[in-house]
Amino acid sequence: MSRLSKPRILVVGELNVDIVVAGLQSVPKEGAEILARDCELTLGSASAIFAVGMSKLGHPVTFVSQVGKDSFGDFCISALKQSGVSTRNVTRTDEKTGVTVALSSVRDRALVTFQGAISTLTEDRINRSLLQRHQHLHLTSYYLQQGLQPSFADLFRQAKALGLTTSFDPNSDPAGGRRSKKIDAVLRHTDVLFVNECEASNLTGMPSAKSALKSLGKLVPCAVVKLGHKGAIAIKDNQVSTDSGFKIRARDTTGAGDSFDAGFISAYLRESPISECLRIGNACGALSALRVGGTAGQPTQQELEVFLRSAAKRSR
Repeated sequence: MSRLSKPRILVVGELNVDIVVAGLQSVPKEGAEILARDCELTLGSASAIFAVGMSKLGHPVTFVSQVGKDSFGDFCISALKQSGVSTRNVTRTDEKTGVTVALSSVRDRALVTFQGAISTLTEDRINRSLLQRHQHLHLTSYYLQQGLQPSFADLFRQAKALGLTTSFDPNSDPAGGRRSKKIDAVLRHTDVLFVNECEASNLTGMPSAKSALKSLGKLVPCAVVKLGHKGAIAIKDNQVSTDSGFKIRARDTTGAGDSFDAGFISAYLRESPISECLRIGNACGALSALRVGGTAGQPTQQELEVFLRSAAKRSR
């Protein structure tokens, strides 16, 4: 399938750099110093990592966001352009570009985010006519984007009215707490919902991933719970699908979940079975985790197919 024949993807969201400190053996303690094996300045934000993942898989992608008039903003825009993502709708503001410091170990990561321009992106910066030129809309980082948050539901509602499919990965709430009723309005217009185990529990109040998944399946047509190194589970039309993922030696898990989202949605838009969507999502997440940063390890369609064939041979 050629790039031009693949559905056009619109991503509206936050944009920042990531400073990834990788290879930590433990979490830093106050007043003490630990050593890292690697450190990289990379393109950050869940929205941008998803956008680049979709572009690498051959989809035309338009990104709507804002960054500061600073070197970090220059870095973000340059990285997106190099990955084939359209940045015509990324504006510059007098506020500083957002920064996330990711402290990454082989098991998990901890994030410290300076929001900067992230929190002040509002709907007046969005050209709504873009919806008419795309087939799918993806939104993420609901809690970080205070300026855009009130418009999430309406963006999805309008997208659905125009025939677009939608996907939503709210990410975690830095303030903690249970689900806000405001997010229910977004879920009403969501086709595919992505959450991790902790987020699934917070949204539903259910203690286990499977019980939370069934509860989420009543709210959206397709819900996916990402389980990290244990793979992922999904529900669609009351049918639960599972995939155990791939055994790898992860170098950095930053952005692996967003790379999973890109792989899943790429397959979903081809109307692949949900089990295959999970498999492809897990493959994209695994490949992402082999490199430092969210985008360096993301596969092209050809690289993805080679990885899947190799994994199939090893499992025989």
